[in-house]
Amino acid sequence: MTTAPIRRTAPKRRPSRGRKWIIALLVLAALLVGADFALAAAGEYQVAQKMRTKLQLTEDPSVRINGFPFITQALSGDYKDIEISATGVPVKDQLRDLEVQANLLHTRIELSNLLAGNTKGAKIDRVQGRVKIKANDLNRLVNQVTPFTDMAIEPDTRAEKPAEATAASRTTAAVKLTGNTTLASRKVSLTAFGTVTLVNGQVVLGVNELKIDDVSLEPFIAQLKQALSITIDPGVLPFTVTPTAVQVESGAFTVEGTVDNIPLDQGNG
Repeated sequence: MTTAPIRRTAPKRRPSRGRKWIIALLVLAALLVGADFALAAAGEYQVAQKMRTKLQLTEDPSVRINGFPFITQALSGDYKDIEISATGVPVKDQLRDLEVQANLLHTRIELSNLLAGNTKGAKIDRVQGRVKIKANDLNRLVNQVTPFTDMAIEPDTRAEKPAEATAASRTTAAVKLTGNTTLASRKVSLTAFGTVTLVNGQVVLGVNELKIDDVSLEPFIAQLKQALSITIDPGVLPFTVTPTAVQVESGAFTVEGTVDNIPLDQGNG
């Protein structure tokens, strides 16, 4: 009679002390990261509440305190870059879909005051403010003169860029517009080339050249150029920043400017 060999079960290995420490450290790191994000979110909420009132918005803007970890900025009371943005902002009776952006660079406020929403005494080294005027609003404005549809905004790539940026080059940008209109009961596609110029905080659109796809209607070109040459008031930039530059990008005109050494509670409300 053959006896079956006895199988011995290998003893279970217990985690070594070093492995336990590694697991504990990983858990602690995860908890610290989670706490850091939670603390940043609390600060962002308070800034959003303040900016909603300050910028006279109907909803809380999007707020992001850039930089990780948040706690090191909080302990020093120096937040390197607070990014604020809001879309669909109306301005007077002209604009309904304005996009407002601001970067608050080196906002100086104690953590306890930030979390309590107490911004009295808080200062910002520099504010970079921007507003975007989108194609939707351009369509609405030019339709008040002549019925245009599907207006699109693009930079004019034919224009030569200045070799060196100057104050004049920053306040004027080349633009290309495309869209449709109706002339003599016929739908016409058009392409216009011109400039957007920043004048006293307003965007002045001027058309220098215009082409249409129906040559028989070319006598209307002067009328169309005049209809597209409009002035747009983008309103006051965040923190009453003085506009110093205008740019053309795909789908929008952007007006921007900066201001230095400003109290957080100054301007716009």
